[in-house]
Amino acid sequence: MNEVVECLSSAAYAQRPLAFTWEGQRHTVTAVLAEWRLPGKKCFRLRTLAGRLFDLTWDEGTRDWHIKPL
Repeated sequence: MNEVVECLSSAAYAQRPLAFTWEGQRHTVTAVLAEWRLPGKKCFRLRTLAGRLFDLTWDEGTRDWHIKPL
């Protein structure tokens, strides 16, 4: 599924997620708790304004975001 993610992208795409839509609701990112890379992917662990935690993964090959609540 292709999720909607708003992100800072100055030097390269998907530098830092700022907000995303999940299950029809927009979530504002208040903190990036961790960032890591997997082959062909950028991964982020985030905290939202509501205090929820999510993992977001940008797949560079398919150009899709994947959102997983924690």
